Amino acid sequence: MSSIFDEMAASYDDDPFHPLVADTLISFLPSHPGLLLDVATGTGAAAFASLRLSPTVVVGVDISEGMVALARAKAPALDPAGVISWQVGPAVPLPVADATADAVVCASALHFLGATALADWVRVLRPGGIVAFSISSSARFDPCGSMSDVMAHDLRIPGSEAEAAALATDAGFHSATAQTVTAHLGGRDRLVFAVRAVR
Repeated sequence: MSSIFDEMAASYDDDPFHPLVADTLISFLPSHPGLLLDVATGTGAAAFASLRLSPTVVVGVDISEGMVALARAKAPALDPAGVISWQVGPAVPLPVADATADAVVCASALHFLGATALADWVRVLRPGGIVAFSISSSARFDPCGSMSDVMAHDLRIPGSEAEAAALATDAGFHSATAQTVTAHLGGRDRLVFAVRAVR
């Protein structure tokens, strides 16, 4: 699977929708989290955006060496204090102990990770910790070719904000809310659901 995302890495930052979604998810989180996990970090959009919250530690995890290499290359300018730790590896299970994280962020990758990721986020978050993730709408989501081959099959792509929030509630989170993030970029309309929930 990692080779697919390695091939995408060079042009990943050309898409302005990625930082828009990342900024939205980070806006759901409280200031000064102790440990913040950016799951399937890609080139680090959400990890870098989280620095405005003044976290103690941020861990960005991605299966793609190419994506993480680009994130590391940007880090001296965007994270001069070295708050973010970058790890190449699977996003499930996350490389942290149970109930140790204050926040988990996952920007537009849950459809690859599946329901097991939601269960792992319940595991790693302390009680009261926050999860913020985005997921495509079933009305607009149409993976094809190699992308369809790496889709998780244990997760239903939501068709509404309520269905998106229910993904978190069904996994054991509470106080789940969702909002629609839209933009017209590159001649096409973009839409994802952004979900916030409490462990």
